[in-house]
Amino acid sequence: MDLYDYQWEVIMPALEGQNIIIWLPTGAGKTRAAVYVCKRHLETRTWAKVVVLVNKVHLVDQHFSKEFGVLRSSFQVTPISGDSDQKFTFSHVVKNNDVVICTAQILHNALSSSEEEMHVELTDFSLLVIDECHHTHKEAVYNKIMQDYLQRKLSGQQNLPQILGLTASPGTGGASSFKGAKDHILQICANLDTAKIMSSQKYHSHLEACVPQPKKKYDIPHERTQDPFGRKLKELMAQIHQKLNVPSVSQDFGTQIYEQQVVQLEKTGAESLCRKTRLCAMHLRKYNDALLINDTVRMVDAFNYLDEFYQQEKATKFLPNVIWNFLMTLFDENRSTLLALTKNLEYENPKLNKLEKILQDQFQDLNSSRGIIFTKTRQSAHALHKWMQGVQSLTQLGIKAAVLTGAGYSNQTKHMTQNEQMDVIKNFRRGDVNLLFSTSVAEEGLDIPECNIVVRYGLMANEIAMMQARGRARAENSTYSVLAKANSKEVSREQLNEMLEELMTQAIKEVQAMPEQEYQHRIGELQKAAIISQIMKMDRVQKQQLHDPDTVRFYCLHCNEAVCHGSDLRIVEKMHRVNINPYFKHYYRVSNNPVEIPRTFKDWKPGSIISCKRCGQAWGMEMIFRSVKLPNLSIENFVVETPDMRKKYKKWSKVTFAIKDFDYVEYCESLGD
Repeated sequence: MDLYDYQWEVIMPALEGQNIIIWLPTGAGKTRAAVYVCKRHLETRTWAKVVVLVNKVHLVDQHFSKEFGVLRSSFQVTPISGDSDQKFTFSHVVKNNDVVICTAQILHNALSSSEEEMHVELTDFSLLVIDECHHTHKEAVYNKIMQDYLQRKLSGQQNLPQILGLTASPGTGGASSFKGAKDHILQICANLDTAKIMSSQKYHSHLEACVPQPKKKYDIPHERTQDPFGRKLKELMAQIHQKLNVPSVSQDFGTQIYEQQVVQLEKTGAESLCRKTRLCAMHLRKYNDALLINDTVRMVDAFNYLDEFYQQEKATKFLPNVIWNFLMTLFDENRSTLLALTKNLEYENPKLNKLEKILQDQFQDLNSSRGIIFTKTRQSAHALHKWMQGVQSLTQLGIKAAVLTGAGYSNQTKHMTQNEQMDVIKNFRRGDVNLLFSTSVAEEGLDIPECNIVVRYGLMANEIAMMQARGRARAENSTYSVLAKANSKEVSREQLNEMLEELMTQAIKEVQAMPEQEYQHRIGELQKAAIISQIMKMDRVQKQQLHDPDTVRFYCLHCNEAVCHGSDLRIVEKMHRVNINPYFKHYYRVSNNPVEIPRTFKDWKPGSIISCKRCGQAWGMEMIFRSVKLPNLSIENFVVETPDMRKKYKKWSKVTFAIKDFDYVEYCESLGD
């Protein structure tokens, strides 16, 4: 394997067995350097076992087929991802392979599993490679694995694996001061038990020559002269506020600030079982979403979003009341006016005109043109793709565009499967596609060819996302464009990110220059503090479960009907909350269409959506567990009442009562009774 001098420079401590972080820019060959470390590790240790951890499913097969493929001629290498049956026999796979490439979640599940065929110990591995290791913090799964490692280390356990972290952008952890940035870098080093953070210093000029930086520019569109469509949406929102008798500030409509306010209003309405407040807040949030879409893409995209919501409401909800009828009628009476406004292109979003000009300039020479447009949501990625297909000046240039979004489930728009993602990337690599409309999924890790244009389209994100996206523009004379309104938060954030990147660089240099004894002392203190914090958190969680499950009641979010008690619930596979009360089936109906989840599960498969029999509110889905159908509930679709309060939760982990594990044999026996 041939390595550049700067790659040799950063891997030397790892070849000597030290725990390190490799910090190199995107495109500099971090993964290739890691592969060489793995190769030497496997060749020189009498007993060696390597696990390569990634934080996104599509990176498993990418690493297996690309960079780590060179090891397959001499060693047993296998990939395991969420849709692989091998995860159910993880222990067996580890024993029979030299290198395992998997998502961090799969390893975490195996470490905590009590099943013999799945369970592994950290000491089963001699080298742990952590890709995009800047995610090793707080509640991220990387950090959960490393907290297990640190607990073992501090208790004196030997034979723990060597750690090799890879990152292009550790970031500042939200800090905007030098001290805060340095503390963040030290915390990441402590979390990864790192002896050194390695970057190229001796061969830095060679590195810069190998990884040229793109030209950065701010593309500022002209202001929208008038926005009658947006103005009409705000008028309807004001009418809802009037009906609700809750004062509003119209200039806040269409902002993230207003979204936070209305989310809180919806929560308040749910917890007080006030259907009027909750319904109005939910509809106001949809109107606010439409305003945000109108500000991002086309008026018709915003209209379609609202129209689809109201069609869905009519199709699924069947317990109308006065306020529900008011909200439906309000939209229906204004639908034709809104639709007519979308057809007046004089008032269309000026960002689109600016994007059209950027693409025209960049794609005059199709032979060398390749680009990515980063946008915030899956919905806007699809909307931009649809917009481009209708722009004659761009279609005549022969631009071949595709959408690339995440594989996780979203109710906003259809998710992409892992295979669909890989097909898009393959076509982009081959040149069959030369423009991607992408969410953040393409920022990190993906083996995407050099682009000569990268556009951050009305996007506000942190310095890590900025560095990752910019790193995609690696072609010669490439351009990195920030397309946002003048004096906008997006522009301000991008300028802040530039400052934070410099702050991060200075903080890393300061950490690298620390005397070894001082560095080791600081890392040790941070590790002890992290373990103490973890223990205290576990104590808080245990104390949090205060209420007798029999005293806890669940209400349907939409119609407020009481439908079950906490004591009716059980936990399946430490994750799914199911209702085992046989009478619960009288409260819900089952749809005809089974849920599609592009993954395989050991003991269960998804069934159909279940919803409230009284009002049509979705509650979750049936899961077919070893041939038994169980209603699997989503906590966000209920209001939970305890003797102390009513509360709407986002996560099951926050409820204040204990839920027993599901006992399959006991349940089957109860069915026989």
